[in-house]
Amino acid sequence: MRSALSAGRASRAQFRAALQAIPERERDGWVDRLFGLEALPSDGPELPRGCVPYLPSSVNAILRMIELTQLRSNDVFVDVGSGLGRTLALTHLLTGADAIGIEIQPELARGSRELASRLKARGISVLEGDAAELVRQIPTGSVFFLYCPFSGDRLERVIDDLGAIARARTIHVCSVDLPLPSRSWLGELLVSGELVVCRSQ
Repeated sequence: MRSALSAGRASRAQFRAALQAIPERERDGWVDRLFGLEALPSDGPELPRGCVPYLPSSVNAILRMIELTQLRSNDVFVDVGSGLGRTLALTHLLTGADAIGIEIQPELARGSRELASRLKARGISVLEGDAAELVRQIPTGSVFFLYCPFSGDRLERVIDDLGAIARARTIHVCSVDLPLPSRSWLGELLVSGELVVCRSQ
């Protein structure tokens, strides 16, 4: 499967079938081995105060996010705090959607780009910098994913910038282990375990 992914020959259906055949408890390790992400890197000095150290989201939460948002190939998926790009790659390979990461730590952003290169995944890109400054620069995003990357003022700014995008069209905002600030435009709350999905209104 790994060589097929690297060569771009595995279809989305084949990849999904292979992943779903793995017991739920073993999926994280299976994906990490497949992607060559077996060791978590240390966080660098670029991580601002109030930001959460890198920890990848579980594969099962990503699968639930794809299902609940009905994410398709014509969507643009944005991972806010994308780390080494596991969520980006997994979402892109399963759906065909373009996937954009925002990552403030240069070493993690570099690792994410290297993963996309190994997979020959042209639909994955990474913006390096602070999400509080960059989210507004991705007005094409339709599904925004946050795995507890930060809180406080930075989160408030990101949610307000997403609100500006939501005024133009419907978006989904998904969070894992992160209570979202209340906003009038954030509606249709769906909860699945630690995952919360809101649809703009």
